[in-house]
Amino acid sequence: MTKTNNTLASAVIASIKNRSNRIHNPLRRDARDGSMLVASYNVHKCVGTDGRFDPERIIEVIREMNPDVIALQEADQRFGERSGLLDLPRLRLETGLMPVPVLHKPKSHGWRGNVLLFREGVVRDVHQVALPGLEPRGALVAEIDIEAREGLRIIAAHLGLLRWARRQQADTILDIIGRREDRPTLLMGDFNEWRLGPGSALTRLESVFGPLPTPIPSYPARMPVLSLDRIMANRADLIAEMAVHDTPLARKASDHLPLLARIDLGAGSLG
Repeated sequence: MTKTNNTLASAVIASIKNRSNRIHNPLRRDARDGSMLVASYNVHKCVGTDGRFDPERIIEVIREMNPDVIALQEADQRFGERSGLLDLPRLRLETGLMPVPVLHKPKSHGWRGNVLLFREGVVRDVHQVALPGLEPRGALVAEIDIEAREGLRIIAAHLGLLRWARRQQADTILDIIGRREDRPTLLMGDFNEWRLGPGSALTRLESVFGPLPTPIPSYPARMPVLSLDRIMANRADLIAEMAVHDTPLARKASDHLPLLARIDLGAGSLG
């Protein structure tokens, strides 16, 4: 127990040290270099830190960020018909974001709560992957051709609460990548891993994604100290900049802050 507490304390201290990466304005794409913005956001079933169910706040936070691609977690109800919680037609009208098509229950938006939305490009080769573990966790894999370039692979995932399950889920993601041709890949989502260093289940991903990025605290939204949300790339030059989207509304709309990354499409990573 002492070791666990010490590890948690180290994670909190490291996250606090990196709170300079919290910003009050979203990252901006630069039209001159062809960059794009991607985001990961656990919307907590649209229940905010004030206990209110308010999907409109989630839409407004997404509008604040203005991403080109965003992965949402917990965007459907967990039980029963798994009904979707957001007004996707309104979201498309106000932001231009469209959901990647998936096979799902009639009233749900995504796959096991995961919804992947994009603004431009051609989406192909969408796969829905059930991740191992006691909880119903999943990943969405999509190839998106952007600006006539071939293939940016995006894997949007929500990992489990149990460390042994996260390890198996990380191995499943590596297997997904290993079975497909090599191409620029982004992995993003709520990974539920607060541990740093060798004890982290995410170190299993380093064989493909390299050293884990500097942890940026995103949870809990009101005073984030844990880096549960991550965006990773299998190309060192693909992610140009990364930060949480920290605004007064974002601190209320969900118990997670969104994580944003500016992707450099002109760095030679996309062919």
